[in-house]
Amino acid sequence: MTGRARDGTLSAVSFDLSVWALPNGATPEQVRAAVQQCREGWHGKQQPDPRLVAFYRAITASYPDGPTRPGTPWEAPLHTAADHIEMNLNPTCPDQVLLDIERLAGEHDLMLFDAQDGSVYPPPARVRS
Repeated sequence: MTGRARDGTLSAVSFDLSVWALPNGATPEQVRAAVQQCREGWHGKQQPDPRLVAFYRAITASYPDGPTRPGTPWEAPLHTAADHIEMNLNPTCPDQVLLDIERLAGEHDLMLFDAQDGSVYPPPARVRS
């Protein structure tokens, strides 16, 4: 999930993660379908999910949005939509950033999608249920 080689070294390219605000009980297949709809340009006209707003505020409090800011882990500005946030991380992104993304996704009940291999990770609360 981290864009790292099997030996633990960083890959030479950026990697992408996204968090998704889908209803409780959403399956990995539903997350992948939502990702595909986004890639095809299908975005519904709706208000941003409050869980995403809270996630965005929390993650950008530690890691300001935009690649031109010093010390940012982002390769590009965050892509925000009503139901998801896509994060393009640079290849030198510290592991702590990934841990923070995973923690905040869990705190805000968001599904995490790894674009490299299509893996979907439910929030820890859903895994325990």
